[in-house]
Amino acid sequence: MRVLVTGATGTIGSAVVTELIAAGHQVLGLCRSSEKAAALMAAGAQVLRGSLEDLAGLKAAAAEADGVIHLAFNHDFSRFVQNCEDDRRVIQALGAALSGSARPLIVTSGTAIANTAPGQPAREDGARVGSDVHPRAASEEAAASLAADGLNVIIVRLPQVHDTVRQGLITPMIRIYRQQSVCAYLGDGLNRWPAAHVLDVARLYRLAIEKAEPNAKYHAVAEEGVPMRAVAEAVGRRLNLPVRCLDPGEAQAFFGWLGRFAALDMPASSEQTRTRLGWRPAGPGLIADLQQLSLAQT
Repeated sequence: MRVLVTGATGTIGSAVVTELIAAGHQVLGLCRSSEKAAALMAAGAQVLRGSLEDLAGLKAAAAEADGVIHLAFNHDFSRFVQNCEDDRRVIQALGAALSGSARPLIVTSGTAIANTAPGQPAREDGARVGSDVHPRAASEEAAASLAADGLNVIIVRLPQVHDTVRQGLITPMIRIYRQQSVCAYLGDGLNRWPAAHVLDVARLYRLAIEKAEPNAKYHAVAEEGVPMRAVAEAVGRRLNLPVRCLDPGEAQAFFGWLGRFAALDMPASSEQTRTRLGWRPAGPGLIADLQQLSLAQT
């Protein structure tokens, strides 16, 4: 297949590009910088110079592809709501280019938008909240609209995707730990975040686009839920920082914008994904990667 990959030079995107090329696919990767374009070409991919703002360019590239994996997202949380609405427009544009065909479009979302009973893991076929509750749901709303028009749309929901350099939302949390000189968790610290190693996630994207089940939802979850106390303790050992329990009322003062996430208990299951795709994650766990954390990451 000839696959257009947005976000092709990010942590997850670069792993997806490598995984696709190793499996014999051709990759056209979206990239805006010359330095990253060189890395893409070195990996064996073709380069589409541009950005998410160039909807016409994205549509033209998607029209020539056999499938699209949309990974790019602006993670500037100071304008999170706007970024989510921008992603809605990108997905609509990509879908318009694939209209009238069975070519797959993979849309990236997050396990956190699931609407589950307290303490229960999110499941692929479970309910989700709307964008009025969680702005990131805009991506899935756009995907659902395209699917209703007959497009072959697939959703991959991500947990905290990690290696020893990047760990999703835990990466900015580590920066806060360093700034505060203490690794903190809230309450009893038993609230859980799901996780998966980046190479396992890349393999899931490849399997998803190769099997291309219309309207499928997949959870790229290797570990259903890692307690935040365990995360703080692992980082504390690696950075030689003390570990402290905070009252939930201290979350905003300590974590800043991350305060609204720090106390969330959001386990997620991937049982259906493993059955349907034959996906078997094999990479290191989140705590193992944090114990080998790159000290030069921030």
